[in-house]
Amino acid sequence: MHGLISDLSVVLVGAALLSVLAIILKQPIIIGYIACGILAGPWGVGLIKEVGVIETMSHLGITLLLFLAGLCLHPQHLLRLFRRTSLVTITNCSVSFILAFLFAFLFKFSFTDSLWIGVALMFSSTILTVKLLPTTRLHQERMGAVCISVLIVEDLIAVGALAFLRGMHVGGLTILSVGWLLVKLIFLIVGALLFERFILRRILARVERLHEAIFILSLAWCFGVASISNQMGLFYETGAFFAGVALAQHPIARFISEALKPLRDFFLVLFFFALGAEFNLFVMKGIFVPALILAVMFIIIKPWLFKKMFVLSGEEKPFAKEAGVRLGQLSEFSLLIALLAVSINHISVEASQFIQLVTILTFIISSYYVVYRYKTPIGTTEKMIKD
Repeated sequence: MHGLISDLSVVLVGAALLSVLAIILKQPIIIGYIACGILAGPWGVGLIKEVGVIETMSHLGITLLLFLAGLCLHPQHLLRLFRRTSLVTITNCSVSFILAFLFAFLFKFSFTDSLWIGVALMFSSTILTVKLLPTTRLHQERMGAVCISVLIVEDLIAVGALAFLRGMHVGGLTILSVGWLLVKLIFLIVGALLFERFILRRILARVERLHEAIFILSLAWCFGVASISNQMGLFYETGAFFAGVALAQHPIARFISEALKPLRDFFLVLFFFALGAEFNLFVMKGIFVPALILAVMFIIIKPWLFKKMFVLSGEEKPFAKEAGVRLGQLSEFSLLIALLAVSINHISVEASQFIQLVTILTFIISSYYVVYRYKTPIGTTEKMIKD
């Protein structure tokens, strides 16, 4: 316990100091959190030797983030957007896969390594995109809804990729098992919607005047559905998102969203710290140049392709360009796929590190570009700050 408190103290004090420095230097605050992990983590000065507990805790922030994203999307609205953005999403994932696969193969990675590098680098970051969306405006308007619908389709594909990896590890992967996973997802969604409509709504009506009770009930709903989702093999984040979507029908959704923001932000500091703490500069120096080249290629090609596809789907060019830029980085699922694949000896350590390095570099480059070009909750000037 004392070790955990000490580690959290290092994380929070270091993140606070570096975030203030980032603000003074007009840099994205997320860079301060990642830099804190690099400096204080086991590959830096070593103030924190083991980041496993902090990394585990940080996933609470991801779960809350997806829950809050779902709270802003009414189910009927979400279905309409899925129909419009599915082609955009699948096209971008396919091109990203081909780009990463060919690049890795040309840089002498094995066929298997190149294949999984391509799979891992197909997606955009739900965490970074949602974190940089002004919640009070964009989530309620088209920009936030379109971005999130793209991200959820990508996340579902990523969940399928992770399930595929796990199935290969235990030797039980079949078309039937993949189909069964989709059936379980449908059961989860329908069950969450029915429970909210006929049970949770009545409970909330009885305690709606007690803010503390609403706060606890909303957390219980979020993590309860997330736990059921994980037990079904669908991951915590998937369940949390659809728990939010189900509750989005309730008038109290906006209040819950505002009440949970500080808690979400606390755990996201831990997430970005843990991300930086995994950044082993000494081991990764041999692959830094190709990783940087590929990261820059993604930062250029992904926004351009999203823009083209959004325009073809009927969006206006300024909207399409902004949405493309906001979706122009890689994903936290890239990191999860890299870590799972290497843990079951399905790819080489070098390939796993390559995936992680490219992903982190796109996080850094993309956050700079978005923060300086568009309004975000962590803008570098008063004019660019919009929460």
